Amino acid sequence: MKVVRAYRIDIDGNDIHEVRDALGSISDRHRIDVINWEKYRYMPDVSFSAAYNRNLLFLRFYVRENFFRAVKTEPCSEVYEDSCVEFFMAPRDDGFYYNFEFNSIGTCLLASGATRRDRKCATEEEMAKVIRMGSAGIEPIAERAGIFRWDLTAAISAEVFPGPHIKDLGGMSFRVNFYKCGDRLKVPHYLSWNPVITPAPDFHQPGFFGLMEFI
Repeated sequence: MKVVRAYRIDIDGNDIHEVRDALGSISDRHRIDVINWEKYRYMPDVSFSAAYNRNLLFLRFYVRENFFRAVKTEPCSEVYEDSCVEFFMAPRDDGFYYNFEFNSIGTCLLASGATRRDRKCATEEEMAKVIRMGSAGIEPIAERAGIFRWDLTAAISAEVFPGPHIKDLGGMSFRVNFYKCGDRLKVPHYLSWNPVITPAPDFHQPGFFGLMEFI
C-alpha cells in the first residue's frame, strides 16, 4: 500500500492562486501511473502534490496528455467523461468514502456513500467548501488531439467530512486513492496512484485505497 504525506504550509487557503503557487513550489510529487487494465494501455503523464493548513486539504494535479476535452460545466455532472482527475477519500473505517472528481475547467463532481450505487451528490453548500481552479479557464472545450498540459488546484475544507468538526488535520490519516481518466475521449484511459485489482475499470474500491498522512 502506498503512502502520501501531506505537509503543513503557512497560508490561509482563501486565495486559490496562492494555494496553486504554494503547491507548485513543493518538489515532492506523486505519480498517477498504474495501468490496472490491459485493455487501456494509454498513459498520460500525471502527478500531484499535497499539503494542508489545519483544516484545509490542498491538492494540485499536473497533466500532460494527447487527447483533451472539457465539456461538462454543471456541478455533479459526468466530469469523468472529460479529461478528468480524481481524489477518493475514506475519512472513517466503516466503508463510507468521498469521491472528488474534476475536469480541467474546474467542474466538480462531489459525492459520498458506502458503495458505488448509493452515491449522494453534494449540496450547493457542501460544494462551496471545495474551492478549485483549472488552468484551462472556465469555458467548455470540445475534444482536441495534440499535446496538452493543464493543472487543477483544489482547497478542500474539512467541514465537508461527516462527524465531529475537525479542528486540525495535523496528525490524522485517511485512506485515499488518486486517479486520471477520460471515459469519452478518443483514447479512454484509467490510471490510478495505488493499484486497483478488479476485472474491469472501477475506481469505487475503498479496499484498494492507499494512505494519506498529515505530517
